[in-house]
Amino acid sequence: MEDGTHFATPADAQLESRSSPSGASNNTNYAKGSAVRVRVHDETPLLQQTSESADYGSLSPSYEGTGTSGVDRPKWRRPNVFWILPFLLLFMIGYGGMFVPKINLILTLVCRDYYAEKASKDGNFTYLPIKFGEDNSQCQIPEIQALVARFQLYLNLVAGILSALVSPRLGHLSDLYGRTRVLALCILGASLGEVVTVIVAARAEYMPIHVLLIGSILDGLGGSFTCAVALVHSYGSDCTISERRNVVFGYFHGALFTGIAAGPFLAANIIRKTGSVLHFFYLGLGFHILFLMASLFIIPESLSKGRQQIAREKQKALPDKGDTSWLSISRLNPINLVTPLSILMPSVGRPSALFPNRHGASPALRRNIILLCAIDTAVFGVAIGTAQVLIIYAEYMFGWGDVESSIFVSVVNTVRVITLFLILPVITRIFTGQARQTNGITGSTKLDINLIRLSVFLDLVGYVGYALAIHGSLMILSGIIAAFGGMGSPTLQSSLTKHVPGDRIGQMLGAMGLLHALARITAPTVLNLLYSVTVGKFTPMVFVCLATVFGVAFILSFFIQAHVGLDVIEDDDGSET
Repeated sequence: MEDGTHFATPADAQLESRSSPSGASNNTNYAKGSAVRVRVHDETPLLQQTSESADYGSLSPSYEGTGTSGVDRPKWRRPNVFWILPFLLLFMIGYGGMFVPKINLILTLVCRDYYAEKASKDGNFTYLPIKFGEDNSQCQIPEIQALVARFQLYLNLVAGILSALVSPRLGHLSDLYGRTRVLALCILGASLGEVVTVIVAARAEYMPIHVLLIGSILDGLGGSFTCAVALVHSYGSDCTISERRNVVFGYFHGALFTGIAAGPFLAANIIRKTGSVLHFFYLGLGFHILFLMASLFIIPESLSKGRQQIAREKQKALPDKGDTSWLSISRLNPINLVTPLSILMPSVGRPSALFPNRHGASPALRRNIILLCAIDTAVFGVAIGTAQVLIIYAEYMFGWGDVESSIFVSVVNTVRVITLFLILPVITRIFTGQARQTNGITGSTKLDINLIRLSVFLDLVGYVGYALAIHGSLMILSGIIAAFGGMGSPTLQSSLTKHVPGDRIGQMLGAMGLLHALARITAPTVLNLLYSVTVGKFTPMVFVCLATVFGVAFILSFFIQAHVGLDVIEDDDGSET
């Protein structure tokens, strides 16, 4: 077996050529599907590792076979999605649980300043003491509600804009230096932001409300939760074979929705038993710090040192484009702010750092990436933008109170979690068949595309139901149908990772973090403005428009092609492969 051939990934070929006893480089050419034809030398292992028995959480080629791999560790210390999943769940419980108390904190501070200003202008004006955590009925007036909404907009804008700037760069750094360290940096920013919130809440009588902007800045500089989610998805991509990746992403999304649903419930019970809001602020901050410590000391790194070294060498080999440091003035150029999105639009017919073969990306590959990004951004934007509008709409149309709204949120999120933790894994296991491990660009599978189409269609039906609902029960039924469409987002993001090399997954998901951060800014603003303009005239208009968005996304999904790879290339002898 001195002169045979086998197929390996580009990264494996580079490592193999370096470790070859003769020191000669292998005859390496990028073939269709990004496989590489290499010569087998005397010390090539007779048995190549396969993943026929791979399952959710199995090591993918991003880790195995690239230097200091997971196979030289005990099984319990190898990277696995179940290392990170429980810490992500606790993090999201803290994040979701602090959402409502933080709004009440803002309401208290705004109300205090509003009445203090009135008292300063009118010496005869008096008002009851305003204390955080108590029922301040005098604060429930339209003027204060408007001021609270405006300040929340400021906080979202600050965190969202900074997150949009930072997320792509953190994603790219995770390709170069590993996932866990960069994830720890992201969680550090979120933790420092919550430290500011806890300090303000503990001294609400004296602290100015604008101190909360400092917390929003710190959160944004760490990439906020959108960047944390992108980095967690990158970790899952590293240690999961591509065929099972949508299931793992579904687990992550299930943890997000579980935290958002369970967090407020846990916070309400703790506040009821202790009589103090601060206790849950402390607990939520503790969950953040636990995730930070776990990222640094507990969760095994998913990118081997060999893979990190290869990525850094590729980065150094790129043409020098001048001063590209984070503190460079060039970063302030509006054009440079969106340059991370270039990974979503690979060059067709030209080699690049992303697709280094002779002809670069194929037109089908580029079209798939653009379509998947557009649909994913639309789905995320609608989800983040309708969170408040749905409740306000139902309370206006059907006279719902806190009980009915809570039941609606609980039922919808329960169905979504069941879909992500149970239904999606079962569908994937039944229809995927035997998994084959590969580090190449495999593109979306037919199952991925069908799940995307089905999910978007269910969202479409759900939002049409919202617009046509004439009773609260129909509203809940529509929410359940839309919740089954929760399979779409993890499948879309896992499909995107199948269109780039393994050492660019972090950069791809970081660019998606930028799009999600922008959607986080624009979607709630646009939808709340649309609802405020049409309420009382044609109140369901907002859901008619959103149903139209899903209709367009459903049509676009039919242009996604399955199993697209790289373009055809030429071998060294001039023959095509």
